[in-house]
Amino acid sequence: MSQHDIGLVGLAVMGQNLVLNIANHGFSIGVFNRTAATTDEFVGGLKDEPEDKVWEGTADRIGGYHELKDLVANLKRPRRVMIMVKAGGPVDAVIEELKTLLEPGDIIIDGGNSDFVDTNRRSKELRGADFLFIGTGVSGGEEGALKGPSIMPGGHKEAWPHVKDILQSISAKVDDDVPCCDWVGEDGAGHYVKMVHNGIEYGDMQLICEAYFMLKHMLGLSNDELYQVFKEWNSSELDSYLIEITRDIFTVKDKETGNDLVDMILDTAKQKGTGKWMGQHALDLGVPTTLITEAVYARCLSGQKDARVRASEVLDGPEVKFDGDKQQFIDDVKAALYASKLVSYAQGYVQLDAAAEEFGWNLENGPIALLWRGGCIIRSAFLGDIKAAFDKNPSLENLLLDDFFKQAIDKAQPSWRRVVSAAVNNGIPVPGFSAALTYYDGYRRDRLPANLLQAQRDYFGAHTYERTDKERGETFHTDWIRERNLT
Repeated sequence: MSQHDIGLVGLAVMGQNLVLNIANHGFSIGVFNRTAATTDEFVGGLKDEPEDKVWEGTADRIGGYHELKDLVANLKRPRRVMIMVKAGGPVDAVIEELKTLLEPGDIIIDGGNSDFVDTNRRSKELRGADFLFIGTGVSGGEEGALKGPSIMPGGHKEAWPHVKDILQSISAKVDDDVPCCDWVGEDGAGHYVKMVHNGIEYGDMQLICEAYFMLKHMLGLSNDELYQVFKEWNSSELDSYLIEITRDIFTVKDKETGNDLVDMILDTAKQKGTGKWMGQHALDLGVPTTLITEAVYARCLSGQKDARVRASEVLDGPEVKFDGDKQQFIDDVKAALYASKLVSYAQGYVQLDAAAEEFGWNLENGPIALLWRGGCIIRSAFLGDIKAAFDKNPSLENLLLDDFFKQAIDKAQPSWRRVVSAAVNNGIPVPGFSAALTYYDGYRRDRLPANLLQAQRDYFGAHTYERTDKERGETFHTDWIRERNLT
């Protein structure tokens, strides 16, 4: 076998499927895994894989290696090595070993779910060592890795021409074969965009779950009826991968009991951390990414299952009762879901803009939406509307100010408010819907009660305040105890 076009380290499921995807598209790839038996099992089993997974000639383009040095020795120059191992220390360990084997100008690609802070650090360190580095988000799960993910590369831009053909070839395609992969920005920009993608994913999933919970517990819809509702929604403006798979979930039976499987699953959710990272950095930047942060907290609360069971035996709330028009409420929930979803994306893009300013990244919001239109978990029809909004106004301050989104929110508002009110009156938790509506109502007001908050801060801590009748930036302090006029 001649020298490989690229090497890959880490043969967990995502790594294996990316290898197959790369080889399926005609590129030669060498692979290495810390456990040699995993490498042997993967390479040795290629001929037994189904044709839709391993195309003709694919196996001949994949070579396995037991030593990392042997993999590196069999790569074309400049050498390109993609790392698909667990984020954090394991990535650093592989990079340190590669630094002893590669030459200046060779390219290291971190395709894992790394924290952008680590990617920023690695980018600077590897530049100083004369290596080229790309930190890229890869979204789409196991199926996407095999059949075409969304890929969000960032890092050293001079490395991009050397990997562009491979990454764009294996990515998902939309419209007229447009790849869902393009250069995002410097240093950790690629992993930051992936983090925001995952945060929006958290928000989307939470909103869908709240819609499901209201329809099931307020209207008493069966899973067969829920299937029909989500089937109809997936043929509307809510058309998306997450609505599609939610529809399908309601059709699956538990093999042991014959019951609907979704009802057999314990109501406690896990997380890998990217939603939390996004909420934490939103606080660092001072931007109100409230819906996504609430989605993270909702998962945290779900994890307190035993405590919630104990509380359910003690704490009371209103009786769940609905006596209105069922179809109207279904339509209202659909509209509220759509409006809340728009707010989630609006908040995500506001955070992207704030991060770009913080780190000096030149992010292009319209093309980022295009990256998410295929292959990834949040792919949906209205991402095209987001791209159109930023194409029309690249400096758009907030998606909610675009004509299309303003009209959509205006149309949905009555339903949105009815749904949140009904949920509150029936004691149904809707942290995502209510956070989205609260953000919208706060953002659209030119006056908030923060004037009183600033007075409080100045009273107890002399933190000063600005005045409505003075220039911005000029601060004042009052001796509140001396000036108060008590009766």
